[in-house]
Amino acid sequence: MKASICVFLITLLMAGVCLAKDAVSDDMIYNNVRIKLASDQVVKGGALEVDVKDGVVTLGGSVEEPKQKDRATKLTKSVKGVKQVVNNITLRNKNAGQ
Repeated sequence: MKASICVFLITLLMAGVCLAKDAVSDDMIYNNVRIKLASDQVVKGGALEVDVKDGVVTLGGSVEEPKQKDRATKLTKSVKGVKQVVNNITLRNKNAGQ
């Protein structure tokens, strides 16, 4: 009886370790999203804002083209651990300042 309880507890412990290993921290998600956005030739997202809370990524800032905004969402969704993307990126008015 004690042996089966010990085996059960060890199994639970090992399952917890495996689940923890697969979990991705918000900091890791933040870093990976920033890298993807900044290095992408379409998004050119080094100046975009990124916030992560419990795997939900909120993007902010502005871009010139709608395709940049759409690509930022696609890239962000591809990062491991991202559960949802809230895209608050706005489009810059190209005629502003002219």
